[in-house]
Amino acid sequence: MATVPAVSQLSPGDKAPAFKLLDQSGAPFGLGDSLKGAKSPHLIYFYPKADTPGCTTQACGLRDVAGDVGDVVIVGISPDAPDKQAKFDAKYGLGFPLLSDVDHQVAEAYGVWGERSLYGRKYMGIIRSAFLIDAKGKIAEAWYKISPKDTPARLVKWVSENA
Repeated sequence: MATVPAVSQLSPGDKAPAFKLLDQSGAPFGLGDSLKGAKSPHLIYFYPKADTPGCTTQACGLRDVAGDVGDVVIVGISPDAPDKQAKFDAKYGLGFPLLSDVDHQVAEAYGVWGERSLYGRKYMGIIRSAFLIDAKGKIAEAWYKISPKDTPARLVKWVSENA
């Protein structure tokens, strides 16, 4: 599915790149569609791989604060296929859309696809990041290289400061 060209990094005030991806049930989820008539911001977060320790910490942390952030729409994106996202959702009862970006076009559009390193081996992958997108489709916050534990905490803090 087509997306806008890649950018280096997004900043508050930038227009959020539109996208349409399949969720864990195989249904299409489009940012533009979700924002139509929306009054609440969206948290779009990118994570490297479903059901790994850091990604589980991040997703479960967001699940646990969902009741504290009002109507904020939480959406996770990784390169995992929808069936793997579905298993991840079912295993931890996440309850929010997990989108499949197997060709990493959306990650590139958000500037979160880049070189990573693990045990000295360099490879291309997701740089864990999160974006708050306001109801008008503009970036309100861009948190690049965010830690799994900081994602829910920053979301709660942002909501409390902007309520």
